[in-house]
Amino acid sequence: MFRKLPGDEAQRLVSTTPDTAVVFRPAVLRTPAIVTLVIFAWRLLAGLVKLLWRHPVASVIVAAPCALACWHGWRWGLTSIAAVVTVPGLWFTLHRPSFLRLAGWRLLAFWRLVWIYRRHWQPVMIISGLGRHLRGRDYLPRLLSIRCTSWADVVTVKMLSGQAVKDWADRLDQLAHGFGARSCRVSIARAGRLHLVFPRRDPLATPMPAVPIPETASVGPVRVGTREDGAPWLLTVHGTHVLVAGATGAGKGSVIWSAIRGLLPAVRAGLVEIWALDPKRMELSFGRSLFGKRYAATPADCADLLEAAVAVMQERADRFAGHQRNHTPTVDDPFVLVVVDEVAFLTAYQSDKGLKLRISAALATLTTQGRAVGVGVLAALQDPRKEVMNIRNLFPDKIALRLDESEQVDMVLGDGARDRGALADHISPIPEQGAGVAYVRLEASPDPIRVRAAYVSDADIRAMAEAVAA
Repeated sequence: MFRKLPGDEAQRLVSTTPDTAVVFRPAVLRTPAIVTLVIFAWRLLAGLVKLLWRHPVASVIVAAPCALACWHGWRWGLTSIAAVVTVPGLWFTLHRPSFLRLAGWRLLAFWRLVWIYRRHWQPVMIISGLGRHLRGRDYLPRLLSIRCTSWADVVTVKMLSGQAVKDWADRLDQLAHGFGARSCRVSIARAGRLHLVFPRRDPLATPMPAVPIPETASVGPVRVGTREDGAPWLLTVHGTHVLVAGATGAGKGSVIWSAIRGLLPAVRAGLVEIWALDPKRMELSFGRSLFGKRYAATPADCADLLEAAVAVMQERADRFAGHQRNHTPTVDDPFVLVVVDEVAFLTAYQSDKGLKLRISAALATLTTQGRAVGVGVLAALQDPRKEVMNIRNLFPDKIALRLDESEQVDMVLGDGARDRGALADHISPIPEQGAGVAYVRLEASPDPIRVRAAYVSDADIRAMAEAVAA
């Protein structure tokens, strides 16, 4: 039998009968009202200061009319509101770029922070499993800031202690749908902090015409298209090897011909030689005159051409040994770009085992030793499986166009690329929408970049061939 003693009686150890026990009631400490008010005022002031620091433009626009109305009357407040509406409208009409750069994107960031991210942050974090609810208290990752660009919101987040990037990468779908975006990508800002990219629109939805031929001769990087952020997509071909993978109709030809188009002035100047292997006889044959005698279509001719490239590479290595470590293109030692349209036909689907071994050995030799002496490989294939292309890891730079399966994304771009947002298997199969759209992963960066290659038409290719022939 237990008896609960109220008040001061609970402080005495009094037992009336042997079967009676005393239950202690701990004293309740109440925080004085003045302390509660001070804490509330301090938090409110700290929040206002933080808001003003992160969003100065939006804060001033909201606070100025209120302050004028309090100090000088409602007419001044109404006049300031009219000015706040009219002046930005005129500024936007007269010079839109400067308005967006200095004020527009900041106002949009403030609005989306308040209305979308702050508003839904707690439920999205808890339901997705990125937050924790322990002993009646929520432990949430901190929403640090938001920056708006012309096409996306970039949200900076501080992770909880003990979290990893993979914890966020595994929940990209929940984050995207929770905040009303079509997709989400994650990248590391610094230790403990992440950038979450939520696209608001698709800047790569429309096809891009062929990039103009450069006026100066250069071995690159060459412009082959546009990045998602609006910057030019510059592809490095000299000093590296590039693997392009994509399903039928994904736009591999756009990447290949845009790269050749960017190198055209250097080809005319004798600083670049393009050696073409075209086992399908359908893609590179349009510009056959661009390649001269360095064009091969049959498996035997492809094997001979690859072995000739290996011979050039080894001859240069013998001359450069002990004198130079990097290649500088000259007329005597031009940069040699070996373009292989469908490499899987030569390495996996070739029925002649002798030719298959010769081609595989030559490609492996070029991709392991060729970049230092000015011999690069630009290879395209449809099926990226290991048994089809067992030397895909020898290509430092990789491009994934539309792929059929989600597993193929990591096969092409490397482990974890799809978890970071490289959704190459979600690219639209409609040519007008998805042809040429790709994700690029460079040797120097693990984060995939979304791009779109320019479309080079048959007329553009014929004009290029005529220009070189002339």
